[in-house]
Amino acid sequence: MEYNWKYFEKFSFGVEWNYRSIAMLLFLVMLPNLLGMMNMGTIYGFKIHFFQIAIFIAALVYGPMGGMLSGLAGSAYSAYAMSNPYIVAGNMILGFFAGLFARYGLNTVLAVVLAYMMQLPWLLVTDYYIMHLPVAFITSLVIALATSNMVWAVAAHYTAKPIARILK
Repeated sequence: MEYNWKYFEKFSFGVEWNYRSIAMLLFLVMLPNLLGMMNMGTIYGFKIHFFQIAIFIAALVYGPMGGMLSGLAGSAYSAYAMSNPYIVAGNMILGFFAGLFARYGLNTVLAVVLAYMMQLPWLLVTDYYIMHLPVAFITSLVIALATSNMVWAVAAHYTAKPIARILK
């Protein structure tokens, strides 16, 4: 049985490993914890979150595995602060699929929209059925995350390219 290895390459980190690329990955893995401590004031009643930009940059530069690692480790503070461990898995889903869709050639904004669509069922099920959060809160969270995702997808698109060039 022959395998078509080009599909497995989509899951590789896709960088040459050296001190610079390792340091950047570690930075992008831990940065969402710091950014998760900050929320922009409310705009029309919705908080703008900052943590996604690091996850999206990791996904664009390091692929699905980089995005997943950034979502995993980078969500530790938020999960602890909100007593919601399901945040970690949700952000892993977001980072993994953003990286995967980007590796398949989709533009960053579309890759992030599709990744968010993959994350959304997890968020809804865990927040409503397991965490028993009110529907009004979940609705505002879904809108706030969608808005933040779009803002940070555009920012990550322009930020990831210079970072990838530096790592080569």
